Amino acid sequence: MDRKKRILIVDDDEHIRKLLETLLKSIGHLVEVASDGIEAIALMNLDIDLVLLDIYMEGMDGFDVARKIRQNETINNDIPIIMMTASGNHEDRIRAVQAGADDFISKPLDLTEIQVRLEAHLLKKYALDALKEHQNHLEEEVEHKTEALRASVKELANAHRGTQQAYIETISHLAVVAEFKDVDTASHIGRVSAYCSLLADGLKLTPREKEIFVTVSPMHDVGKIGIPEHILLKPGKLDDKEMEIMKEHVNIGGRILNGSSSSLIQGGEIVALTHHEKWDGSGYPKGLKGNEIHQWGRICAVADVFDALTSVRPYKIAFSSEKAFEIIGENMGSHFDPEIAEVFLNNKENVLKIQKKFEGM
Repeated sequence: MDRKKRILIVDDDEHIRKLLETLLKSIGHLVEVASDGIEAIALMNLDIDLVLLDIYMEGMDGFDVARKIRQNETINNDIPIIMMTASGNHEDRIRAVQAGADDFISKPLDLTEIQVRLEAHLLKKYALDALKEHQNHLEEEVEHKTEALRASVKELANAHRGTQQAYIETISHLAVVAEFKDVDTASHIGRVSAYCSLLADGLKLTPREKEIFVTVSPMHDVGKIGIPEHILLKPGKLDDKEMEIMKEHVNIGGRILNGSSSSLIQGGEIVALTHHEKWDGSGYPKGLKGNEIHQWGRICAVADVFDALTSVRPYKIAFSSEKAFEIIGENMGSHFDPEIAEVFLNNKENVLKIQKKFEGM
């Protein structure tokens, strides 16, 4: 409480105003005086620390003045208001409290009582002001720290986003490497990815599962970059030895993608290793059966085979879509997961739309 306190005296009795002004100045306070409520409200725009307010005044009485002070949002509501009254009426005191008064002093005035009450309320206000200032300081510190943390989180999110995008771009580039050996590979991986997305919706994969799976599905044949061109592009049926070499593309793909901490690269490894497994256990490389095969591999198997059937290859002509649908249906429960094959066959119209979208690409 180093600085002098500014006290507002509000009373329509000039004698009382002068008496209080003299007393308060004598004990080191600054004083403002108002003879009515209107002047009092105007003076509240000064840096007032406490109000000594007479209850009964002509025009605007003390109740109204107190009420207007408390309702004014530009005024500090912690400012103590001490009502001065010659009445000991209990109802007046209740009304005063309801209007916003903090204390009462009875008239005729006792100067010692005024000084004691005044100092007590000023000390209380000082403590409240100090607490408020401390809280404001803490809030500023918290806000600064929050801003710094928010910036760090945003930077971290951008870094993660960049890493994620880098993984996606790596996947995309790995998937199209085979394009240098097979002119149809680019459109093939696009169609297979779109078929996988269609099946993911039909099988009600979660949004996160679908996002990862559809992103990594183009990597199912990434291992073909390790297969010799004379086998990969042979214009005819492969012999048994050549077929065994061709089958190695799944293991090559698995080795290329193995050991990554990225959920995307890990997903690509799953698809590369399982898309040639068959529901009845007759597939490769491990001869997995039924639900032993990861769902992504089972989905990719349907999409990959359908696209292979309807595409021109060095060793075959393209089957019609209807014939390919028929083959998918005939192999439900043997090559393909029956549920996945059924979803695919129930979406023929959408499958054909995907085919049309990639025509000429």
